[in-house]
Amino acid sequence: MSKRRAVVLAVVVEGLSQAGAARRYELSEATVSRWLARWRDEGDAAFEPKSRRPKSSPNRVPTEVVERIVNLRVELAGAGLDAGPVTIAWHLEHHHGVVVSISTIRRWLLSAGLIIPEPKKRPRTSYVRFEAAVPNECWQSDFTHWVLAEGSGCEILTWLDDHARYALSVTAQRVVTGPAVAETFGKAAGQHGYPASVLTDNAMVYTTRFAGGRGGRNQLETTLAGLGITQKHSRPNHPTTCGKVERFQQTLKRWLAAQRPAAALGELQGQLDAFIELYNHHRPHRSLARRTPAAVYHLLPKASPHGLGAGTHHRVRHDRIDKTGAISLRHAGRMHHIGTGRAHAGRTVLVLIDDLDIRVIDTTTGEVLRHLTLDPTRNYQPRPK
Repeated sequence: MSKRRAVVLAVVVEGLSQAGAARRYELSEATVSRWLARWRDEGDAAFEPKSRRPKSSPNRVPTEVVERIVNLRVELAGAGLDAGPVTIAWHLEHHHGVVVSISTIRRWLLSAGLIIPEPKKRPRTSYVRFEAAVPNECWQSDFTHWVLAEGSGCEILTWLDDHARYALSVTAQRVVTGPAVAETFGKAAGQHGYPASVLTDNAMVYTTRFAGGRGGRNQLETTLAGLGITQKHSRPNHPTTCGKVERFQQTLKRWLAAQRPAAALGELQGQLDAFIELYNHHRPHRSLARRTPAAVYHLLPKASPHGLGAGTHHRVRHDRIDKTGAISLRHAGRMHHIGTGRAHAGRTVLVLIDDLDIRVIDTTTGEVLRHLTLDPTRNYQPRPK
């Protein structure tokens, strides 16, 4: 017999008062009164506990949002792009104005059978990651095999910035040769500036150090040595040293596999160009705090080879724009205030100072909010009209 039934019978059948029943069963009189009232209204159903489920769930994800999560998963995966919960959360917030937690997205994808739990998978936190401190401090390069529609093979040669994962050059080659490596490096450097160092594997197109001394330096080695650029190599049988460019090639090949197979080298190059635009400027990168490689690559001053003697900014400051839309900067012992506009109030910025040349950059988007030559005679530096 349930306790509820015993209490009700004690009052109704035995004639015990509610206070007496409360003392016998160690309950409050209010509880006894409530159970009796429910028994009079519902009969024997009153002896069963009610569901504790809330009448409403204000935090429950609406059905249309769940459908959008599933559709995004299918669309992104079908396009050969990353379709994990973190990426889906970014698309929901930035393209649909909906904020959903990553754990909630993962739960709905699991319930829809779109992802499979991998409890034995190594956690990301266990990896030790290394990256260059600024753009152009180190470039990575590698090439990978690809097959055209008619079945013939070709190679895809990549130059990637280590700091920002920015794809500097991605070209389709019938066969990757030493001259091709040196040529693509020169073109990328002409567009983005020369790097301080280069990291590659030990393929002969990159280095002849394992060639037994035959032939001397190859074309790339000669070019780098002449410019004062440090050349670094991964240890044999350790491809993870060049892990960033290896990971980029995985992402690229997954995207290519979702496209129509290219019939010729020129068509493949067109696909590569389309991917570079998507990857550099539109695709959020998880390791870059969901920013694009282009935003990160243009955020900081670039490193340069020691042989070129290029100068760098004298000071780098992190700041936040105040409510008036300005930041404060001390120069030669005098405080100056630099206006950026009230619309930017509260933004975190990076301030690059090279004597009187000052750049104020939004750390989230990479946008240059203000570029000016400081006037030391004025406390407030107004925006140009």
